[in-house]
Amino acid sequence: MISKTLALDVLNAGLATGADFAEIFIEEKYNNGVSIDNDKIENISSGIIYGAGIRLLKDLRSVYGYTNDLSKTSLMNLASTLASSFKGERIKTVTELKKQRVHNIHKQAKPLHEMSKEDKIKFLTMISDEMKTYGDKIVRRVVSLGDNLQKVTIINSEGKIFQDTRERGRIYISALASDENGIENGGVGPGASKGFEFFTEDIDVKALAHEVCELAIKKLSAKECPSGKMPVVIGNGFGGVIFHEACGHALEASSVSKNLSIFSNKLGHQIASEVVTAIDDGTIPNGWGSNNIDDEGNKTNRTVLIEKGILKNYLIDDFNGRRMGMKGNGASRRQSYAFEPTSRMSNTYIAAGKSSVEDMIKSVKLGLYAKSLGGGSVNPTTGDFNFAVDEAYMIRDGKIAEMVKGATLIGNGADILMKIDMVGKDVQRAQGMCGAASGSIPVDVGQPTIRVSEITVGGRGGALK
Repeated sequence: MISKTLALDVLNAGLATGADFAEIFIEEKYNNGVSIDNDKIENISSGIIYGAGIRLLKDLRSVYGYTNDLSKTSLMNLASTLASSFKGERIKTVTELKKQRVHNIHKQAKPLHEMSKEDKIKFLTMISDEMKTYGDKIVRRVVSLGDNLQKVTIINSEGKIFQDTRERGRIYISALASDENGIENGGVGPGASKGFEFFTEDIDVKALAHEVCELAIKKLSAKECPSGKMPVVIGNGFGGVIFHEACGHALEASSVSKNLSIFSNKLGHQIASEVVTAIDDGTIPNGWGSNNIDDEGNKTNRTVLIEKGILKNYLIDDFNGRRMGMKGNGASRRQSYAFEPTSRMSNTYIAAGKSSVEDMIKSVKLGLYAKSLGGGSVNPTTGDFNFAVDEAYMIRDGKIAEMVKGATLIGNGADILMKIDMVGKDVQRAQGMCGAASGSIPVDVGQPTIRVSEITVGGRGGALK
């Protein structure tokens, strides 16, 4: 934290040439990581990120710069350099700053940053030992734990000071299986804005270790997935990444405000089937993608994006909201002080429906059950996407049949939303990192099990039959 006197000087230096808004974002972040690879302590790391970013706005223009030198000389030089981007007279002067109240929604019993490296290693070793029960079938076991403590101060020309402390932790459990058929993997990575109690009370890490080992072994004997257009049942949890990538990014103001989204100017229009309601909720206590405030100082919100198929809201940051004539709704995020903030998702999921998983499977004569999705790519302007399926099974005559591998889901976000015709009750969220213009940030994706009436499935197993 810099002094109020220095903050006022920096803000007013930024406003000297006609900017209508100035902001200082100060970050102090402590990162820790421990990983074990086949009983060997592969990595023990810790680091500190410290610096400040200054942003100036004038109408629909923005300039941004950052530094890890928080001396008066450095900050004043940066503010003046940024101000030189504008050519005008001062229209605003900041005379006082007042600290704003920030309510903490994240309660932690055992903060991860207070744990010793020895205790973390002991915990990871216990999980790795659990995976040894699968013998030589598992050729590699990797278990890692990462945590960070971030202290943020936001000071702006509206005379407001916001301070927030954020702590997150995530574990990753990975297994590699090998035999004469090849090499396959399984992996899972749960995390939360919570302390060590999340890993000992909220989730069963031993059960997760068994799941990833069993998945890797099962995939060794799986046949190649056939290709063609077919109905697909997509599992809950990380299955929600398809909505996140194919639709969520297209609802962010960074693209909507510039008419670069397929959903620009579509508020009040039907963009999905009537069984689809989608929500972005940054207020979930201890949620991996939650924050008390966003990176502009706005309180985070529970935003209903789609309600029964009708587009209700976008994810808006204050700056892009200027183009849209709309106020930001707590969706402004950034990786660190080195990135200018913009609209981003937090915990984004499709809400629970009324169908059962059993009925969805029974409704499919011949199709695919994509239990878990992997990585993929999407073009937010067109909505075209391509996703790998991490765990998949054929559905034959209304029953889950043989496991298949190498499946990909290929389609268009706008098209897929209209083809979701059944939504389950089993909502689950999963954790990931999302990369975009303002860097890589923690997000939750999620959904109940859903059925898509038809989607193109890619695979090397020949035509569907």
